[in-house]
Amino acid sequence: MSAKTILIIEDEKDLAELLAFNLKNEGYHPIIALDGLSGLEAARRNSPDLVLLDLMLPGMLGMEVCKILRKDPKTAIIPVIMLTAKSEEIDQVVGFEIGADDYMAKPFSTRILLLRIRAVLQRTCLPRVEGKVNKIGPLTIDTDRHLVVIGDEEIELTPIEYNLFITLAEKLGKVHSREDLLRIVWGYTYTGDTRTVNTYITKLRAKLGVAGDLIKTVRGFGYKLAEQ
Repeated sequence: MSAKTILIIEDEKDLAELLAFNLKNEGYHPIIALDGLSGLEAARRNSPDLVLLDLMLPGMLGMEVCKILRKDPKTAIIPVIMLTAKSEEIDQVVGFEIGADDYMAKPFSTRILLLRIRAVLQRTCLPRVEGKVNKIGPLTIDTDRHLVVIGDEEIELTPIEYNLFITLAEKLGKVHSREDLLRIVWGYTYTGDTRTVNTYITKLRAKLGVAGDLIKTVRGFGYKLAEQ
């Protein structure tokens, strides 16, 4: 199996090289880009398995880079972990809203970052359920092809959105706490902030349109998917 490619878009050269050194030691193939524009070009040219994206970049900010990556069909499903000196909750929420898969504030532990990278790659590269076609209300779920369909329309979901929906769909009517969803879908334990789950539920409901009403909020606990 070939080494997974990690694109590091980071303007601090020393930090970028340190990250590349640690990633290489873990068996990854790191690529460095020192600004937003060259990072976009590298993402399109190399189709990396994951992007480590700094927020404060020269030329083009990381938020804008992430938006463009998500809009381009060639890069839309590449998982993104944002690395930033901004640790305010609102920055994290905005990051998730524009498509980041995870978020780490500087300074961070390299060991924790490597664990987060492993968790993101596992949940975005490995199918959780295979070979089944299920119908829930107006929705058809083809887990073999990782598709959610309403009528004849395929709903474009990111890997995180798809895995979140499948987690709810696997056990219809079961209430999942936000902490459980963080553990199952994002791959790490509760750290005191479950707004990530709330943000993705909102995005998922919006993409499903009227069918988004099937995702019910259980006040004070979490979410469930109803049959009707």
